[in-house]
Amino acid sequence: MFEVIFLIAVGLYFLQSFLLLVGAGKKYKKIPYEELPTVSVIVAARNEEGNIERCLKSLDGLVYPEGKLEIIIVDDNSTDNTRSIVDKFISDKPKFRCISTSHAIDHLKGKTNALANALEIAGGEVIMTTDADCQVGPQWAESIASYYEKDVAMVCGYTTQEATDQFSGMQMLDFMYLLTVAAGSMNLNFPLSCIGNNMSYRKSAYRETGGYENLPFSVTEDFNLLHAMNRLGKYKIIYPLEAGALVESKPCESLKSLYWQKKRWGVGGLDSDIKGFLIMASGFLANLGMVLFPFFFSLTAFYVAVFKLATDLFMLYPVLKKFNLVKKLKYFASFEVYFIVYVLWLPFAVIPSRKVIWKGRNY
Repeated sequence: MFEVIFLIAVGLYFLQSFLLLVGAGKKYKKIPYEELPTVSVIVAARNEEGNIERCLKSLDGLVYPEGKLEIIIVDDNSTDNTRSIVDKFISDKPKFRCISTSHAIDHLKGKTNALANALEIAGGEVIMTTDADCQVGPQWAESIASYYEKDVAMVCGYTTQEATDQFSGMQMLDFMYLLTVAAGSMNLNFPLSCIGNNMSYRKSAYRETGGYENLPFSVTEDFNLLHAMNRLGKYKIIYPLEAGALVESKPCESLKSLYWQKKRWGVGGLDSDIKGFLIMASGFLANLGMVLFPFFFSLTAFYVAVFKLATDLFMLYPVLKKFNLVKKLKYFASFEVYFIVYVLWLPFAVIPSRKVIWKGRNY
């Protein structure tokens, strides 16, 4: 009986993975270089003295039409040397400006309030966001902005992570897996999630939502805005598989920070619709079967377990190949153990309590 249930669960998991991968590979038209919109890049930074210069250097290397790019760094009440590092770096670079989170906008707090402060002064037709622990490639802004045809309101991109050992490698593969799910669902017209460190949107569409101040507070402000954009019902929201749009971030350095990152995402995911919960349920059952099959061992259960592992590899391989990251599959075994553990743990962590600690703040 267990084998039949496990087979059904993994079969549905494979079908879901196949459809999401098809969605992730969807192609979109681009606009000519000379028609690229004006862009405002926003980075909210809080206590990032160890990361911010790396981020600034990568942003300074962006290739974009002269006069069409501005970069706004928001010092979100840092208590370290973040602001002085930024001020020194941008002193002779007119396309940069740095502001502080000078006032609270409505009910907003934390990173959402910092972004809202920057959005008040941003002059670009398109807003692009990344994080202070990220570095972007020279073609990042151009690659993302080239998808802004008139009916497009939001364009999201992939983020990978530095991977130098098993701990960082499993996080990197997890990022690529989850973002393929996000890209696939978005391109199949039922957006589930996105990631704020590689996100962009048309400012006029943002204003139509009423802005962050018109939305209920969330610890995942990117998720919140994505769904507000989708509710407008008249624009395309897309997630192209574009090598030039890739961003690299730093992994969590400890189990404690990884715990809070996952819980923060899980708490945000509680606001998903039925499609999101069905996808999460499919993953939960398939991974539960991986834990239980040794206790009901049979040759059939073993083959089903191998099929589940092959399904995850099937999801990851084409995306990693696109980004020239196939060598990172050496961390696949660690990723699978990590993936199974946190998928099964997460519901029990977020349903009883929505408390989140992030960047030294309690939510």
